[in-house]
Formats: sequence, structure tokens, C-alpha cells
Amino acid sequence: MIGVIDTEGDCAKWTFPADPGAVRAARAAVRDRLAAWNLDGLADVAALLVSELVTNSLRHATGPIGVRLVRPGTDGILRVEVSDPLPDPPRERVADLDDESGRGLQLVANAADRWGTRPGATGKTVWFELSIPV
Repeated sequence: MIGVIDTEGDCAKWTFPADPGAVRAARAAVRDRLAAWNLDGLADVAALLVSELVTNSLRHATGPIGVRLVRPGTDGILRVEVSDPLPDPPRERVADLDDESGRGLQLVANAADRWGTRPGATGKTVWFELSIPV
């Protein structure tokens, strides 16, 4: 991990180097923070989707990868963001049965309540939202 930017309050942010260990480190950071926020029920799906997005960043971009969690407020929504320096937005595609990749964004689209992308000053952010179970 390059560094923990902030893990206090209603937001947690980390920056990871663009190397394969970033996927495991990002997953662990998300799980730990969700446990600290008493949101263990979202840990599996959030960690899985973060893994997919960080893996996409590693495959297509160079440079640091940012992960940000925004704690649910009164709306009951957890927002998760993964940023990288590549400006091109990801494209959801249909993978053939024998393809070993190409399903990450389909997984995000199917598991999250909402997802999308937005351009940044130096790259892009892919985000998703999960509802807090009642």
C-alpha cells in the first residue's frame, strides 16, 4: 500500500501501487473498514467488486490506484470508488463462455444497486453503490 490517506469519520481512502498485490491489499482494507463501521454484511460483495475494479485498473492503467469508501448516511447507501490515471472509461462487454476475462463490469452491474464512471483531473473513477440490508 502506498498509504492510507484517511480512514476516520464518514470516508476512508487508500492509494495502492499498480502491482498485483494491490488487489489483495484493497480487498483487506475494504473488509477491515466495513467491519469497523459495523457493515460486515456488505464485506463480501464490496470486497469482490473492489477486486474486479482494481484488477481492471491493473490491466489497463499504470500508476497509483485509489480506493474510497463513503459511509452510509441517512440514505442507507455505501458508495465505493476506484480511481486510476487512465482517462478512458471501462466498457462492459459480453464474454464468451471460454473467455477467462471480460466479466468484471458485468459482475459490478449485476451485484451493485447502481454503478458508473466519471472523469477526473488525471484519470477516471469507477464507482458503485450498495444498499445497507435492513
